[in-house]
Amino acid sequence: MNKQTLIALIDTKAGLAATFLRIPIGIILAVHGAQKLFAWFGGYGLDGTGQWMASIGLAPGYLMALLAGSAEFFGGIALIVGLLTRPAALVGAFTMVIAIFWVHFSNGFLLTSNGYEYALALLAATAALTVQGAGALSLDKLISDKLK
Repeated sequence: MNKQTLIALIDTKAGLAATFLRIPIGIILAVHGAQKLFAWFGGYGLDGTGQWMASIGLAPGYLMALLAGSAEFFGGIALIVGLLTRPAALVGAFTMVIAIFWVHFSNGFLLTSNGYEYALALLAATAALTVQGAGALSLDKLISDKLK
């Protein structure tokens, strides 16, 4: 990747609002990823999550759990610090699209019936971060300013 491509990927004109969006969304995603990968925070880890994913048709379950957990955990950490925010948010958005249509859509909208409203909110936030970037207080901004 050349310098101009890297700058285009990480540069952001977003202000502080992106930071206020990026950090809590990053925490939420990282915690959900940690549940899938490490069985932290009451999660089932790779084996349990993989078995569940296979049971709903996301096969091979273990690999799907590894991919979803990694997207959420490592993408969430990237969002928290504001490093490679656009790619991390894009992967998070894709993960939420899968969650909405594969897991939650048939349950309706409301969270109280395991519906898709929460995943939709995360999709909206990650889509916004994909478009606007990390914002003023981020490693992306620091690095892109130094590369210019």
